[in-house]
Amino acid sequence: MSEEDLKNMQTLLEFTDEEMEQFKANPKNLEILKMSPNLMNKTIVVEVTKSHGCASQHKVGDKFYFTGDGNLLTRLCPKRMCMSALNAAGGLVGSAVTFMWAGRDANEMLFTTAGCSDVGLQCGGWGNIVMNVRVEDRK
Repeated sequence: MSEEDLKNMQTLLEFTDEEMEQFKANPKNLEILKMSPNLMNKTIVVEVTKSHGCASQHKVGDKFYFTGDGNLLTRLCPKRMCMSALNAAGGLVGSAVTFMWAGRDANEMLFTTAGCSDVGLQCGGWGNIVMNVRVEDRK
């Protein structure tokens, strides 16, 4: 990691010099920063694979897009996004990012499916959606 890269990170995070020294003292932070260029070339896609009774109208094929480091790309997502769906997607996205920071292929994760917290009509809720995660090379 070059000093210029570290200075850019300090500016991004709005860290004081003292905070940046604390940040650099944690070897895990430097490992993560080394992997960051790889993540910048990835897009995490969470796709709805089942949907029934969803009040937010999420349908099979809807996709939520995230940067390789886990930030939601709102301009590419549906106009309405259910918080229960995003909450469930968060675990999938966090796992994918962690895999990539560890130098692993996130598409090799064993558990790639999650569902929103609405349990569906049969269990006393309204609807339910199921989502799968994958990582794609950025286009």
